Amino acid sequence: MNDTIFAPATAAGRAAVAVVRVSGPRADIAVKTLAGEVPQPRRATLRRLRDAAGVVLDQALVLWFPGPRSYTGEDCAEFHVHGGTAVVNAVVHALAALGLRLAEPGEFTRRAFENGHLDLAQAEGVADLIDAETEQQRRQALEQLSGRLSNAQARWREGLTDALAMFEAAVDFPDEEVPADVAARAKPILVRLIDELDAAAADAERGERVREGFRIALIGAPNAGKSTLLNALAGRDAAIVTATPGTTRDIIEVPMVLAGYKALLADTAGLRETGDEIEAEGVRRARAWAAGADLRLWLVDGASDETPGAPMELRPGDLCLITKRDKAGGAAGAWAAQQAKRLGLSAAEITAKGDSDLTWLLQTLGERVVDALSGGEPPAATRLRHQELLSEAADRLRQALAEDEALELAAEDVRLAARALDRITGRIDPEAVLGKIFSTFCIGK
Repeated sequence: MNDTIFAPATAAGRAAVAVVRVSGPRADIAVKTLAGEVPQPRRATLRRLRDAAGVVLDQALVLWFPGPRSYTGEDCAEFHVHGGTAVVNAVVHALAALGLRLAEPGEFTRRAFENGHLDLAQAEGVADLIDAETEQQRRQALEQLSGRLSNAQARWREGLTDALAMFEAAVDFPDEEVPADVAARAKPILVRLIDELDAAAADAERGERVREGFRIALIGAPNAGKSTLLNALAGRDAAIVTATPGTTRDIIEVPMVLAGYKALLADTAGLRETGDEIEAEGVRRARAWAAGADLRLWLVDGASDETPGAPMELRPGDLCLITKRDKAGGAAGAWAAQQAKRLGLSAAEITAKGDSDLTWLLQTLGERVVDALSGGEPPAATRLRHQELLSEAADRLRQALAEDEALELAAEDVRLAARALDRITGRIDPEAVLGKIFSTFCIGK
């Protein structure tokens, strides 16, 4: 980190204001060259910016953050310039001419991590906050950034340290004045930690769903009204609607916000046996998406006399929608209602042309999302990476409890559990893992 980096911190394009950030040992030189002098720390100062040749670039606000009291822990500066493309490009070119380097994605936050201003879990919270599209995503990301998972990890690790000290005392000082049951005293600690780690790992799936979106699949036979309903709920023509069966061949995902949570509503190919190779692949993808969805909406054409088989992907609690209730009813509607009762599904007759029906459906879907994702507080773990490490630590502790006599092996399992927890916050982690995580950030952050 001996070089000095810079990058626009605001999105490209025409705007009222754009921010260009600088961090590193030559940040003060950059400020002196462009602004004439370094302003007082953390105080916005109006300056006329010039390049090294003295050409005026813009009139801007300049902020100076001397390290270590800065976001990255290094000397940092920000230039708040007018947001025109030409202005931003001129400032960027002037900084590059001074020998500064354009930052890589996430490099500012990575420097904050490497300088001890953030741990890895908090850095992931920064990324989630930038990507947040809904109120619940924002709340969860702020909890992560404030150290919710990091604090829990520190508490778990303290318990592991206590248990490890008891095991090592029994192993290293068997003939000293150490209580005979010192190793046994570690077991209640491990049992409690296993319960907490298992609970946090299970809750991580909820956190992942808040981040990525609650998945809702529209499934059913061709021409059951899936694409029509998708368009009605989305408020736009997201899917092609025709009277020709098999029009939809691939998954069409539409992001939505339901009760403050992100949801993904997917239109899928009509489920039927077909000799068409392309349509058959669409059916296969439809079944795979539906199987992994959080909720399936089974659409049945209530005006038809044909009774399609119930999809094998349905689960108790899914919703059966008997469509086209604005038309004369056929045999399929009564049949679908019977199948829904047999399978433990909720059933309702709707039409995509009725505003009250759509309002009811959106409210119902919002309630389902809230039931699945809400809780007393946001989950501590929010990513698959967190879930895997928590599960690994819990499994190591279960192995330690199984080692009744081999206390050396039990102590080693406790150490490995602690290493797994350390990887959550990045105290130890392969360089490749860190690179993968920070590469998902935007440039300038």
